[in-house]
Amino acid sequence: MENNNTIYHKIFRTVKKVTPRPLAAFIRSGVTAFYTPVYFTFINGHFKSSFKNMSVTRQGDFLPWYTYPCIDFLRTRIFSDKTILEFGGGQSTLWWAAHSKKVVTIEDDKVWYEGLNKRIPVNVHLTHVPAESREKTVVEVNKLLTGLGDQSYDIVVIDGLCREQMIEIAYRVVSPNGAIICDNAEGYEFYERFKEKGMQRIDFFGHAPGVMLPHCTSVYFKEKCFLLDPHLPIPERM
Repeated sequence: MENNNTIYHKIFRTVKKVTPRPLAAFIRSGVTAFYTPVYFTFINGHFKSSFKNMSVTRQGDFLPWYTYPCIDFLRTRIFSDKTILEFGGGQSTLWWAAHSKKVVTIEDDKVWYEGLNKRIPVNVHLTHVPAESREKTVVEVNKLLTGLGDQSYDIVVIDGLCREQMIEIAYRVVSPNGAIICDNAEGYEFYERFKEKGMQRIDFFGHAPGVMLPHCTSVYFKEKCFLLDPHLPIPERM
């Protein structure tokens, strides 16, 4: 089946054949200027996400609420044997559950937790930790992780739950070749704190599902990271 890009180029090849060159260029520029934002919001599901106030594809499947560049990057990686730890859950929990071996999610919002708890599959361990104080949250999170017995996690996501206080814990429990994903990475001292620890970083700046203004999702890692395997092929447009 032909994709939209192929159809688009076929149409303009025909236009160029039957239309004077200046007019063909004007038509192409005008269509590109108006069609591109419509194409973007439809093909990525941004339109549907905006009206549903959720992070979903155009088909309605759940997506992590990260920037689209980061989502596209993660879609091309393999997580079937990986364990995920999330500080803050949501649609991302359901996406990670569908792509990874195990997900541990810690959520502080009671209403958000109750809604998510009704939809999680068996490979998700979801826990509510009330954010009564930052100090108590750290104690409760450490106690929970100790009780689970996992030595490390391949991916640690900081997207809620006292972000600044989760930095130290994330650094401690991420596997040597794993990664820490930080959404809204412009703030919360992510840059300063991880720089002190000598971690490397890739920034994915752009729009996110259902959000008007662009922001940054950053991936932090130590010396090596399985996400950066050079043998993975460059994907075609998804």
